[in-house]
Amino acid sequence: MNGITRHPTPLPAPFSKAVRAGGLLFLSGVLPIDAQANLIEGDIQAQTRAALERIALTLDELGASMADVVRATVWLSDLDDFAAFNEEYKKHFLAGLPTRSTVQATLYKRAKVEIEVQAWVGG
Repeated sequence: MNGITRHPTPLPAPFSKAVRAGGLLFLSGVLPIDAQANLIEGDIQAQTRAALERIALTLDELGASMADVVRATVWLSDLDDFAAFNEEYKKHFLAGLPTRSTVQATLYKRAKVEIEVQAWVGG
């Protein structure tokens, strides 16, 4: 056994939704989409909320929480949304903010945001 556990995505896509390696849990990037992979419409705050709620559900399913997140990578389709994004983002990390990088990119289905996190789940 190599200490790596892969959790497949329910989406028709070639990636794992999460991989546990030792004490770390790595989530794939999460877009603001529903279970049928349809983009959730709305402004940056609505899309950020949707992505972070999906992240929280995945973490919970795998025995972790937003309090366990140590690192986040964020892609915004428009850096002019940065302040509004931050306003929503900080509401989801009440136990303390993780480290983070934020960059601008063209995103799948013209989403406004994509978020990827890593969480500490113990050794």
